[in-house]
Amino acid sequence: QVQLVESGGGSVQAGGSLRLSCAASGLTYRRFHMAWFRQVPGKEREGVAVISSNGNPTYADSVKGRFTISKDNAKNTLYLQMNSLKPEDTAMYYCALAAFPPATMRADQYNYWGQGTQVTVSS
Repeated sequence: QVQLVESGGGSVQAGGSLRLSCAASGLTYRRFHMAWFRQVPGKEREGVAVISSNGNPTYADSVKGRFTISKDNAKNTLYLQMNSLKPEDTAMYYCALAAFPPATMRADQYNYWGQGTQVTVSS
């Protein structure tokens, strides 16, 4: 029913910027949260940012002041603007949707996931 497709990843130097996009289809929920997670091989998937249906954002401490989550409801698209990128931001980034909020930074609270887009930040 719900499909999420990420794009916008790539390779950048430290201090650079990228904007990730997540195109959503099949949305039929009145209330839901969407989020960005990231994961590196051998480590736990971690929450990066969450945004509610009303547009209220929450960020992980590691990205506060550098990343901005937003959405365009008319386009059914979620965004993650990433500035001042660091090598430790290197990861596969995933878009996710929780159909039954409240939802936080826990991956097991999300019902739908995109395929991921790779972000690589070189020093």
